[in-house]
Amino acid sequence: MKVVTTNSKARRDYEILDKFEAGIELKGTEVKSLRNGSANINDAYCIIRNGEIFIENMHIPPYTGGNLFNHDPLRRRKLLMHKKEIIRLDSKVDQKGLTIIPLRVYFNDKGKAKVEIALAKGKHLYDKREEIAKKEVERTLRKKIKYE
Repeated sequence: MKVVTTNSKARRDYEILDKFEAGIELKGTEVKSLRNGSANINDAYCIIRNGEIFIENMHIPPYTGGNLFNHDPLRRRKLLMHKKEIIRLDSKVDQKGLTIIPLRVYFNDKGKAKVEIALAKGKHLYDKREEIAKKEVERTLRKKIKYE
């Protein structure tokens, strides 16, 4: 499995509740650009419209070897999931006020581009501060143990 990009903001800003794997509908030059290892999903999110799930704000730069038929870098891309999974996600997002965010983009063993998406709940500022405080305490404990 070759990981192309990960969402660095996701675990800091959101509490991850559930993870799913989805295929992604890409054009030829987008696949070539992803294979070069260039994409950005830090500001990306997923929406469900008419029983289909799409990823918004995923930036895949134009392929350098392409011509005038290169793709739009920020176009809306359709995710490929089973209908039951999409319905389950849609009901959870509507009921609880959750959101769907991408965690990473990768190529699986068969060479297919996949997106790992997560059902997530946004963290409040005090949750983030509490997490930072815990990390600092752990860091100081490790330092004390190391120098004893």
